[in-house]
Amino acid sequence: MFDPQESAEIAHPFVAAVYDTVVPDRLLFRTHREYLTADLSGRVLDIGAGTGANFPYVADGSREIDYEAIEPDPHMRRQAAEKAREVGCEVALRDARAESLPYADDSVDVVLSSLVFCTIADPDRALEEVGRVLKPGGELRFLEHVRADGWRATGQELLNPLWSRAAGGCQLTRDTVERFVCHDAFAVEDLERVGVGIFPATPIVRGRLRRRRDGLRS
Repeated sequence: MFDPQESAEIAHPFVAAVYDTVVPDRLLFRTHREYLTADLSGRVLDIGAGTGANFPYVADGSREIDYEAIEPDPHMRRQAAEKAREVGCEVALRDARAESLPYADDSVDVVLSSLVFCTIADPDRALEEVGRVLKPGGELRFLEHVRADGWRATGQELLNPLWSRAAGGCQLTRDTVERFVCHDAFAVEDLERVGVGIFPATPIVRGRLRRRRDGLRS
């Protein structure tokens, strides 16, 4: 069946141009990106690489890995390619979407997801794809902002229509962690709310899921 979301181009030139200036990534997320990229091995897939925020941390790692990344926005992807060259990160960077990963079943050891599920058009389908490409026993490592509680959640709901237009489709109100931990294909290894971020894109949660060896999928 034809899906209009798959045919729509993802391109946010203004967001791409200002992202690294507006978001103090190293100040806010350095420790958490080190968490995501620590002790990587095998074939690693970074979904929604953006402007390449993980690339410097991967490049600093001492272990050799087969590092691949996808980014559907051509403006973000161009900046990511430049950053990879600048920091000496060897990465195969492709134009693809998380809802339709161009990788074989059970072919990836680790998937990295950092501040990306907020922008994916069909997050449930994307999570199915992550479960498909991960090897049994493989990891999904994530750093994501999620829906808040109480008055902050109300504020997010009010701000979300404007925010999503200004921030390249980012959604403030997603229950991303609930989606992750309730999925039958994954077992929770680690889960932690971290004390960084600026409202309304808070709270931020990081963690690790492991694909069950029995291969169960919802």
